Amino acid sequence: MRTRVKICCITSPAEARAVVMAGADALGVVGAMPSGPGPVDDDTARAVVAEAPPGVSAFLLTSEVRAEALIDHVLRIGAPVVQIVRHIDPAAHAVLRAAAPWVKIVQVVHVEDETSLELARGYAIAADALLLDSGRPEAEVAELGGTGRRHDWSLSRRIVSLVDKPVFLAGGLSEGNVGEAIEVVRPYGVDLCSGVRTMGKLDIRKLSGFFAAVKLAH
Repeated sequence: MRTRVKICCITSPAEARAVVMAGADALGVVGAMPSGPGPVDDDTARAVVAEAPPGVSAFLLTSEVRAEALIDHVLRIGAPVVQIVRHIDPAAHAVLRAAAPWVKIVQVVHVEDETSLELARGYAIAADALLLDSGRPEAEVAELGGTGRRHDWSLSRRIVSLVDKPVFLAGGLSEGNVGEAIEVVRPYGVDLCSGVRTMGKLDIRKLSGFFAAVKLAH
């Protein structure tokens, strides 16, 4: 099965068009975060979402945890997919789905140790998909993505085998290691931010190299 590619931290409509032209299946736009690259204001987020053509999913990354705040953020931006980057009460998924049933829910699981297995199992009941990342949500300044750091892919592979929902793999991916990541983890999709950037700017050479490496992995 073809591995989907999501390019995250899109900061402008021009970047959105570039990743779509490169072959992205999805793009991500980042709301306010306590740390990490790529957060944009609501006007920019809406403009980026509007650039996603049919067949390309636009993800809104949100660090909100309360159901009401999640709903407000999703409705302000109008993205068809919300990526919840904190570990939250799974009951919030049901509240969000009732308020915005057209929105797909992607729950991030930060893979730090074996406790991630049960966390993923619980979230997979209600979420439409999971995304495995390398953040440290309990750090003094929470890290919720965009770390450029890989985690233990053997744990990610176990999660993929454990749940019956699509699983995206993120965290430290690049042209140089995405082939190995796909071989080891067998994710539904891969997701990256810093791996296709140079000095914070989208790097078309790295972008092209990444897509070529994903294609070779099949």
